[in-house]
Amino acid sequence: MGSAKYTELGTFLRSRRDRLRPGDVGLPAGPRRRVPGLRRDEVAQLAGASVDYYNELERGAGSQPSEQMLAALARALRLSADERDYLFRLAERPMPVRGGAASHVHPGMLDLLDRLTSTPAQVITDLHVTLVQNPLAVALLGDQSGFRGARASFVHRWFTDPDARRLYPEADHGAQSRAFVADLRAAAARRDAKDTEASSMISLLLDTSAEFATLWADHDVAFRRDDRKRLNHPAIGLIEVNCLNLFSEDGRQRLLWFTPAFGTDSADLLSLLSIIGTQEIAGPTLENPAN
Repeated sequence: MGSAKYTELGTFLRSRRDRLRPGDVGLPAGPRRRVPGLRRDEVAQLAGASVDYYNELERGAGSQPSEQMLAALARALRLSADERDYLFRLAERPMPVRGGAASHVHPGMLDLLDRLTSTPAQVITDLHVTLVQNPLAVALLGDQSGFRGARASFVHRWFTDPDARRLYPEADHGAQSRAFVADLRAAAARRDAKDTEASSMISLLLDTSAEFATLWADHDVAFRRDDRKRLNHPAIGLIEVNCLNLFSEDGRQRLLWFTPAFGTDSADLLSLLSIIGTQEIAGPTLENPAN
């Protein structure tokens, strides 16, 4: 990089970093801080970047940041939608498609996510694209950041990729399929009639999944507001949790969090999960059964 815009990008990142305090993003302040705002290494940590790479960005040097990195920086720095758009323009990247993996997440929802430190939690779109996860959600469900295109939606993967069902007991697959289809119909109906994202996804699933087509013909409609789920975790075994949803004002995004199911040993298992951490599995990342 080297243009005036990239220099401004570095200045803009630094200004947004300076206005934040560790407590604003769920980080401890520590006993000694030389700067009032966040340190560069803290922003890099929150965005999943190396410190050297982030330092290059603030200097207006280095390579052009990707769409995914810009989205991660926008979330790490709690940018508003206008600030996020400005960041993309400075980096000379096109605005991300709404509803995709790089979608803007409202800072208030990120703040709530930061406060859920003792339970798995994540933010998804109404089409079940995972936008951001806390560490316990990654440990429970796998890292969802690597999916692109149609496969970014867990509903699409559920009906087109058998591996997407690995964490659910087979006896629960039918109920989950019905719930996904009913939820998708409700989400599509809530969108503007000119919206093509949901309709394209539905058309693709009708063409590729006989199961989806059969269930779609039933015309069931119901948002998934809360569920009790059984998950097969590769390290801790079967765990039963309650999955709760908080919807954004426009219904396009949801904050999901998981609590132990009453009358089970899930509380102990979730505590164990925080010790075990993220599980590495060969092949695709663990699919997300929570959406």
